[in-house]
Amino acid sequence: MVSNGAEIVGSSMNELGIKEQSDEVDGSSKITCFSQLSEDDITLHFQIIRLQKQIYAWVGCSSSKFGHLYAAAPTRPSNAVGVTCLIGGASDNTGSGIARRLALKTGLNIILACNIPKNSPMLEANAEKMLVQKLISLGYTKPKC
Repeated sequence: MVSNGAEIVGSSMNELGIKEQSDEVDGSSKITCFSQLSEDDITLHFQIIRLQKQIYAWVGCSSSKFGHLYAAAPTRPSNAVGVTCLIGGASDNTGSGIARRLALKTGLNIILACNIPKNSPMLEANAEKMLVQKLISLGYTKPKC
């Protein structure tokens, strides 16, 4: 009897003890995608994936390219944030500031993929503002003391 690929994957997952998670279960990932027009009449595209102890965010402009990838994590006890570029040019830091400030505002590890032109500081600022507003509306930022 010939079985299809989905049945094979399902049986393999059961053998390994891997369970599927739905978006309705606490602790599962939540995905939010949206596009917004900036003040410069440029459309910015966003994707936010909320995982258990981290947030993945993608910001794109004019195309769906992945862009540079940054990781930011809050450190203890000094409440500083460490940022590193995982994929992309070392001399181009477009997005590293956004990742740093998001880690400070959320208190979570941040993985940020950023596809914004490197000589557009106003576009970068607008993208960060829109992203932070969305994170606040989703309840992903830590409350101010």
